[in-house]
Amino acid sequence: MADLTLNHDQILLGDCRDVLPLLPPASVDLIFADPPYNLQLRGDLLRPNMTHVDAVDDDWDSFRDFAAYDAFTRAWLQACQRVLKDNGTMWVIGSYHNIYRVGTILQDLGFWILNDIVWIKRNPMPNFRGVRLTNAHETLIWCAKLPGQKYTFNYHALRHLNDDKQMRSDWEFPLCTGNERLRINGNKVHSTQKPEALLYRVLLASSNVGDVVLDPFFGTGTTGAVAKRLARHYIGIERDPSYVEAARGRIAAIESPSSTDALQALPSNKRRIPRIPFGNLLEHGLLQAGQQLWFNRDPNLVATLLADASLRMSDGTRGSIHKLGTILTGQPSCNGWEHWFFQASDGTLTSIDVLRQEVRRLREQTPSADDLSEL
Repeated sequence: MADLTLNHDQILLGDCRDVLPLLPPASVDLIFADPPYNLQLRGDLLRPNMTHVDAVDDDWDSFRDFAAYDAFTRAWLQACQRVLKDNGTMWVIGSYHNIYRVGTILQDLGFWILNDIVWIKRNPMPNFRGVRLTNAHETLIWCAKLPGQKYTFNYHALRHLNDDKQMRSDWEFPLCTGNERLRINGNKVHSTQKPEALLYRVLLASSNVGDVVLDPFFGTGTTGAVAKRLARHYIGIERDPSYVEAARGRIAAIESPSSTDALQALPSNKRRIPRIPFGNLLEHGLLQAGQQLWFNRDPNLVATLLADASLRMSDGTRGSIHKLGTILTGQPSCNGWEHWFFQASDGTLTSIDVLRQEVRRLREQTPSADDLSEL
């Protein structure tokens, strides 16, 4: 069979091991995979009052033995590896039943593990038999296709999302419950539906507007729902027709963003912002040679700005805003934009980063070459 055309925002019915080889190679930017966990349940799970627990006992989670599960895992991971772009990344979620086996196979195939993230469940299912600890977390492995390859990581977006603190690898979310949980006649459509909050963070962290996100175990479409909210494209693969039907209805009910402007602003990835050399502030007349700058507003740490954009302390020490910052902090590196202040016209000490933003604004107002050709 010929390769499938890579139409965006579609759900493909079938086993991912059969469908993935039909997709074009190196065609997706991000993969989120929620494979069967191989929970190895034996018999009914009962509460202390002898009522049945709605546990994961679906056929798709049953494997003959560990060797069969490993063969299954290797097959779908290799198929994902082929369709993932060289600068793409993949997330795989699992529990203690399977995640260590998955991690070993990922490394055997050449994936480079970036992080393991712990999803801490605020409302975990208790251990009814009281013979072990309550299993209150799942693990996500985030990996790059190739070691040393550049990949998307919207660090600053996650920092903003986390109240301007660096995002950690322990994430706390409740299980999927309430109105978000898909049900028919009161029964859960899918036994392991993931919360949209979890996928929101994954997609925000490792994809950009317009990227193609693949989910080879699409289920009821959480990945597709969040991708649509964030103006990403999705491709889902699912072998259960009832799940596909539920996913299509769910995603169709989501209104597409009327504009991607706000979504583009979400990442706030400083690596995408044009670099402004400190010397531009002198060239634009925003600072003057001979002017004084204060380090962290400390009246005892004052430097004189020189014409070549270097700074000179009273003891003769001289260097860039960054070099002097490392000397004054005693740290191996220092972002001088965050530490040096100038005296504004109202007499207040103001961050030089305000002036950098002014240079960026001036650049945006500068007509392009095409504009100038029409004058």
